[in-house]
Amino acid sequence: MSPRAPRGPIAVTAVVASALAAGLLAVPSSASAADIRVHDIQGDTRVSPLAGQQVTDVPGTVTAIRAFGSSRGFWIQDTEPDDDPATSEAIFVFTGSTTPSVAVGDSVLVSGTVSEYYPGGKDAGLQSLTELSKATWTVRSSGNALPAAYRLNPSTIPGRYAPDAGGGSIEGLRLRPRSYALDRYESLEGMRVSVEDAPVVGATNTHKELWVTAEPHHQRTARGGALYGSYRDPNPGRVKVVSLLPYAEHPFPVADVGDALTGTTAGPLDYDNFGGYTIAATALGEPAGHGPERETTREQKADELSIATYNVENLSPKTARSKFDRLAAGLVEHLASPDIVALEEVQDDNGPTDDGVVSAGVTLKKLTDAIKAAGGPSYEWRQIDPVNDQDGGQPGGNIRVAFLYNPERVSFTDIPGGNSTTPVTVERQGGKATLSASPGRIDPANGVWKDSRKPLVGQFSFRGRPVFVVANHFNSKGGDQGLDSRFQPPARSSETQRTGQAAAVNTFVKELLNADPKAAVVVAGDLNDYQFSPALAELTKGGVLTDLVTRLPKDERYGYVYNGNSQVLDHILTSRALSRRADYDIVHLNAEFADQSSDHDPQVVRVRP
Repeated sequence: MSPRAPRGPIAVTAVVASALAAGLLAVPSSASAADIRVHDIQGDTRVSPLAGQQVTDVPGTVTAIRAFGSSRGFWIQDTEPDDDPATSEAIFVFTGSTTPSVAVGDSVLVSGTVSEYYPGGKDAGLQSLTELSKATWTVRSSGNALPAAYRLNPSTIPGRYAPDAGGGSIEGLRLRPRSYALDRYESLEGMRVSVEDAPVVGATNTHKELWVTAEPHHQRTARGGALYGSYRDPNPGRVKVVSLLPYAEHPFPVADVGDALTGTTAGPLDYDNFGGYTIAATALGEPAGHGPERETTREQKADELSIATYNVENLSPKTARSKFDRLAAGLVEHLASPDIVALEEVQDDNGPTDDGVVSAGVTLKKLTDAIKAAGGPSYEWRQIDPVNDQDGGQPGGNIRVAFLYNPERVSFTDIPGGNSTTPVTVERQGGKATLSASPGRIDPANGVWKDSRKPLVGQFSFRGRPVFVVANHFNSKGGDQGLDSRFQPPARSSETQRTGQAAAVNTFVKELLNADPKAAVVVAGDLNDYQFSPALAELTKGGVLTDLVTRLPKDERYGYVYNGNSQVLDHILTSRALSRRADYDIVHLNAEFADQSSDHDPQVVRVRP
């Protein structure tokens, strides 16, 4: 568990409870050390056969101590293991907010209650952590050698990630650590593990966490990350690293994707709801910085229209000035001042204060002023204020999508009538497509946009040619079961809404193309889904749009990093009139870095309408 992880109630699993009720587990209410060792408590499934029972004088050696936070305690590991690879030889002894009076190397006898703790609560769908609570212990001797750490590497981590239970729970299945990565990790729960010269695949975050991979040659990106390219392969070698060492004496390494922790990183294998299996490090490798630099895209040519998308992550006037300056520098220096920018997560003029304010003019002026100060163009903007508290995101923030555009290079076709609730429609004038309102919102009353941002469409003109740009921010993945869920394969419940949103945008684009088959259409934004997802299949259905990320080399298809997986959430798609000569670039300047101005990388496409 990371230092920020809250402790929830201890619960006996339904699997164990039903087994006890049926008389299938003949377990004494307490047992002596002669009867019970750690591997007996852990058992060969994900839940203990002794859950809810008292155990007495369980022997083990203290291997690590967590002496901070509200989930303090220590790990013990049995130095006399059994010969079953499915049973872990270690367990966490939970002491709450009390620092335990033990030392690493102590040989102890521990008595307590066997418990199953579900990080994030049982409804979160994650696996449980077997532990001893309400514990007492006796120190028998001190200064004992620690068990050797189990080395995580390509030969010890199976290529298959998890057993397939048809979406059901895998808790009752016997662990097969030679067959599945999740089973391997579970069979090592609490035990000392190590990685050597581990590549960093998830940059250090503000909670002093990072992700490494124990499979240095598996699915790597061009810049050193771990590529998430399909639901079938979530990169089994990823593990999170936190530190049990005092921060004042051992500062946590600040590392970017593409760096490495050289030497040995070792500690007990923990599990939490902020990243899954975690090395709670008692030894940290040295950070070696050889990752790539932030990228810069080329400048558009005179006859090229450049269109970018950028999620600016809850930007409001309350945001630090330094972030505005960094976003501005990114747009000017790294994105070469795009002609049009579709922005996502623009908050209202007082940010998360929930008092009915929905306007965002102050936010956008502060950003455009920063861009001008950074040497960029004098951008103008267009957007539509949402209905208060109806578009999701941070409560009170009223995030929305918005357009910036450079009036020296492109003009905006203002057509009155657009507001938060009136749907924009496609009209045909002089054999060409036009909009009933510009800017306008696509189908805002449709239930697929409940608690989510409504797409904004704007009609632009570049060198006398109309160009239609749709800015999007689809609903988040909140509520989905994690990759390491106890339900396999995990349910992606949020996917249904995004697929419906994609269908609504696809329908609108078809209407534009029915009015003018050669219409120049760009759909851009944070779609919160992968290029191989049902939502993107629905958005591109009928061949009306091309998802440009699919034209990149596979190891470059990412712009966001989550739990060590480099993945695609943001997209730019183009209609047939633009796709053939579209020059597309994901500009890596945020997601791979510990120091970032947003958690998303921006993207840009250059087209000739």
